[in-house]
Order: sequence, then C-alpha cells, then structure tokens
Amino acid sequence: MTLSPQPRTQSELAAFGGKAAVTQPPEAVQWPVVTDADRAAVTQALDGRMVSDSAGHTPVSRLEQEWALRCDSAACVATSNGTTALSLILAGLGVGPGDEVIVPALSFIASALAPLHQLAVPVFADVDPVTFCLDPQAVRAALSPRTAAILPVHLHGQPADMTALGEIARQHQLAVVEDAAQAHGARYQGRPVGSLATAAAFSLQVTKNLPTCGEGGLITTDDRQLADRIRMARQFGEVIDPAQQREYVSHILGWNSKMSSVQAAFTLSQLDRFDDYERARQHNVQAFLGRLEKLPGIVVPRAAPGTTHAWHILRLRFDPEAAGLDGVRPASFRSVLRRLLRAEGVPVSRYQLMPLPEQQVFVDRIGFGKGYPWRLGSPPPSGDYPVTRAVIEDSLTIQKRHLNPSAGPSLSQYADAFDKIWANLGAVAAMASGTRS
Repeated sequence: MTLSPQPRTQSELAAFGGKAAVTQPPEAVQWPVVTDADRAAVTQALDGRMVSDSAGHTPVSRLEQEWALRCDSAACVATSNGTTALSLILAGLGVGPGDEVIVPALSFIASALAPLHQLAVPVFADVDPVTFCLDPQAVRAALSPRTAAILPVHLHGQPADMTALGEIARQHQLAVVEDAAQAHGARYQGRPVGSLATAAAFSLQVTKNLPTCGEGGLITTDDRQLADRIRMARQFGEVIDPAQQREYVSHILGWNSKMSSVQAAFTLSQLDRFDDYERARQHNVQAFLGRLEKLPGIVVPRAAPGTTHAWHILRLRFDPEAAGLDGVRPASFRSVLRRLLRAEGVPVSRYQLMPLPEQQVFVDRIGFGKGYPWRLGSPPPSGDYPVTRAVIEDSLTIQKRHLNPSAGPSLSQYADAFDKIWANLGAVAAMASGTRS
C-alpha cells in the first residue's frame, strides 16, 4: 500500500472545528483479532475438561513445546502472567534477599517489581536514546558487589544490546534475564529473543503481539535444571511427573502460578496466524513510519542494525527546534501535539509518566514493611536518568491499533492527521506558547 500525504489548511484542523482525519472506526482495528478458530479451540479445551493445567499432554504442554521450538530454546515453562514469569526465573536462579538486579529506568513497572518479589533490590540504569533499551555503559556504572543479575527489557519490541550486556555479565559472573514481554518474534543478530540469555520471560496478556484471552506468560531457557526448578516453584514446590500420580508434597518454596489450558488453547490458535500477522504488521508499520519521517521534527523508531523490531508499541519523539519552532519546550510541543492528534482521531498516549525509580513504590521504599528489602544492604545510590527523562518528556506512543493486520488504512489516516497538523505548525507554536491563534 502506498501512503501519500494529504495537505490541509488550518481551518480543517479538528481541534478548531474541522473534520477529523481519521474516519476508520476503532473497532476496525481491534486487538486481538478473535476468530471462529479461536472460539473452537477454547470450546474444545472446555469440552475436554481441561480448564486448568494438569499432568499429561495438554494445551499448556503443547504451547510450551511450540514456543520452545520458535525460540530455539531447550525448554519452555508456561506461567500465569509475564510478571510471575520474571519472578519465577529470579527465584529459580536463587536471586534473593540483599541481592541487586539492574533494570532499565524506562519500562513497565513489572520489570522492577519482580526483583522486589524476591526481596532483591532493583537498581535502575538509564536507557539508550534510540533503542530505549538498557545502556551498557549505564549498567557498568550501576554494578556493585551485590549485583546478581541484569534484566534487559526489549522495550516496545526492540531487542536490547545483548552482545554488550552479555559481555558485562560474563566479566562479573552475572545472570542475564530477558524481559521479552513486548518482543514476540523479534530477532537479534539472526537469533530469536528468548534464546539470548540465561532465561527469558514473555507476556501473553491480551494486548501483546501474541495474546491469550486474559493473562499468561512463558519462560524460555536452555538450562533444563533451571526449567525444572521453575516448574516446581510454579506449582507449590511440587515435583510433577506426568507418568505418576500427584503426591502433593512441596520440596521447595513455591507459588500457584500455572496457566490454564483454556488460555493456552486460545494462544495456540493465535500462534497459527502469528507469522501472517507479523508480516502484515511489518509492512503496515514501516509504510506509516516512512510517511512520518518526512516531516521535520518527528523522530521515528527504527530497528537497530542486526535486529528485527516486533513493533509492539510505536514511540515517536518530537523535536520542536527541528520542526522550526524555536523557543518551544519539548514537553509543551508534545502536549499540544497530543491534544491535536487525539482530536483528529489518532489514539496517541504517553505510556509511562515518569522514570520507574520515581514511582512511589520505589521512592517510599516501604516494600514488605520496615524498609525491606532495601535495609538488607547499603541502599543503592540515587541516580539521574537524563535520557529516560528526555524520552518521557518529548514522546508519544501508539499502542494496540497497529497490531491488527488490517491496520493499513487506519495508519494511512493517522499519517494524514500528522500532515494536517504539520501544515499548521504556526498554530502549534502559538498553542505551545500559551497563546491563541
């Protein structure tokens, strides 16, 4: 599909009473796409009385086998969600009280809560301004004798710099845990994410590129002993052998973090279409970004060299100076653009309002009460995260709508909306300066 610009005049801006550029209804690009095949898969799981996971060959075990193959990993363990996947990996690695785990200052909250769940301290490091993933130099600066693991996040579907991070880990004998919650199908130097570190955690939450009908998670690893420990921790610390009757004996500390067979059946059905959807997404997103990158002052995301981006979220950065708006603050530019774009029907949002270390849970350090786990060791130094702060200040994101394989026409209209606004940057400058045009 060829996306062509449609120049407009100021009087046509929707915020000033004009017709909105986006006429495609939101339901045209709903996500996930639920088909009769998905419904049949769920019904079959229900009819087979496999509502919860059980021993034997189930939708859960089939999903684990298929995802391990896709990730070129020796083992896969399904979990209740992506957050428990991270926590179970850390538990299986023995990360615990007083340990430190380095996480990016820009991510979803679960990346930093998972260490806390193990009574370990999340230590934050800044991100790269282009990939939005952990900056290896910032990781080096955050190392301490208590560091037990590095937790890179393949944010928005862009793989982190796993070569540099892996080298740091080898030098300091650290585990590396991929947070691949947003990166299903992404690749790094020809290898799938999920096969690049000690272990990896994926989310199957309903908004993800590979969804289930609610919540779910997957863990991949080449360490079969680690996978066995995770399976035990997933189900009350028990040893579950499909060939034997369940004994109900807990050998280690465990939780109830299993995935239901209904959820697994839904995801297996979605997985049948995953490659087709991914091809359509790559085409649609790259055509859309190709339109936007022609407009001065928009910095579009691009896959880093040697990687394949999964495009789970599209983060656009805005540079008022490059747009010719001298004296306009990036935050003011972004704020006005958000108002104008939403008026045109473009579903932009901010996605993270502050660096993770500024969220209240990490500022107050109450944790499990009385300051644990921070009081178990010397508190990590308070850091500054200038790149994370700048990215949050000057960017907006598009989520979910572009995941639908039929999103091409909607993305074309989103691009039309950007063209309308860029044809009226004088009005944008006036609004950003607090004046009316």
